[in-house]
Amino acid sequence: MNLTGTFNNGSQISDYSERVMYILTLIFFILTLPCFCFFLYFISIILIIYFTTPRVRETSRYILFAHMLVNDVLYLFLGLLLSFAYGLFYIPPPVCYFLLTLTTATFRVTPYNLAAMALERYLAICFPLRYAMFCTVKRSYSVITAMWFLGLLPNAADLAILSASVERSYFSQRLLCKQEWFIVKPMQETIRSFSLLGSLFMVALIILYTYIKVMLIARKSGSSSSSASKAVRTLMLHAFQLFLSIVSLLSIVTEFYGGMYLVMFNFVVFMCLPRLLSPLIYGIRDEVFSKCIRKMHSTIYDKTVQKILIFENKKK
Repeated sequence: MNLTGTFNNGSQISDYSERVMYILTLIFFILTLPCFCFFLYFISIILIIYFTTPRVRETSRYILFAHMLVNDVLYLFLGLLLSFAYGLFYIPPPVCYFLLTLTTATFRVTPYNLAAMALERYLAICFPLRYAMFCTVKRSYSVITAMWFLGLLPNAADLAILSASVERSYFSQRLLCKQEWFIVKPMQETIRSFSLLGSLFMVALIILYTYIKVMLIARKSGSSSSSASKAVRTLMLHAFQLFLSIVSLLSIVTEFYGGMYLVMFNFVVFMCLPRLLSPLIYGIRDEVFSKCIRKMHSTIYDKTVQKILIFENKKK
């Protein structure tokens, strides 16, 4: 009887914790969804400007910026999907591994994109006469392809180790979508840690080097409104974004002790907020995007006013 009572109490606690987890997940999803929708709205405006303006579409800086926005949208969408399914839904391992692979690849591509944008500003300021030769449209897309190759390379090695270590029946079951289920060898953790830390270290060196070089030219120019000074502020923004990426890696350690609660908190603070602020900052700072955004909103406002006036005239 004591064993039965203990079992019933344990099952009641388990059911209660599952209900609390489900409610917290719904609250997290409801609070995050409006921010994500606003983020998509603002990014859609910037991408419309990008695809409808030939001058923007043929500039390396804007190509890399548009790629960063698309990558951030993909990362946030996958992050929200995995956060909502975390601990609630059982899915096949191949589907889960595919989602985790895309999520980790988009996370790795973010610092690579920051490094490419920093190098583009460095070439524009330090080598203005050779900039058109280095930063072409074709080379920009080649750089993006190289980013994704480097981002997916650790997962290819991880998949090879996983396939050689587990039986085929492992991929036919259903499980909760967690990264821990696919770590069967210590080598996988080594590859994962080395690829992330090595990438962030290399990107930090690139941003630091380009920042010093551009800052020296900005000091020589002596004008606070020069393109070199603007490039310095842009590189500082890239450094801040990289710092947030490093902090997000450190936050993974705390998730082991805090469970689902810290997973949600870390995703909102360290994953969502930097990506929500980035397009706003770039869209406001850049003259081309800011002018196009103001023009687009004024056009929408004028059309809305005209429709209201027409509707009121029809009533009269």
